[in-house]
Amino acid sequence: MLKFTDQYDVVLPALESKIAEFRYFQYDTFSAEDLWDYCIKKKWRKKDIGDMRLHEMVNGIMDIRASDFVAYHQVEGLKGGNWFSEGNLANLEELLRPTKKPDSV
Repeated sequence: MLKFTDQYDVVLPALESKIAEFRYFQYDTFSAEDLWDYCIKKKWRKKDIGDMRLHEMVNGIMDIRASDFVAYHQVEGLKGGNWFSEGNLANLEELLRPTKKPDSV
């Protein structure tokens, strides 16, 4: 049985290939680690990764669509952020503040 890090190292070429495909379509903000995280937490969440065969993992990685991957990261970003924390409060106030209309001449 492979360890978690060993599995990552084995499928890294497939992860890098998929990231290169995403970059071709101008989704260039993601890394192989982000894609691996998506596979573990979303795509294979109901599977025992230790029992998966290499071809299953590579096939799963190559079947990922950019739209699903981006949507997952958008949802995770919304879940993780605390909108009312001290650092975000100024941004939230700016967002909710009505804009001033320019004075007419």
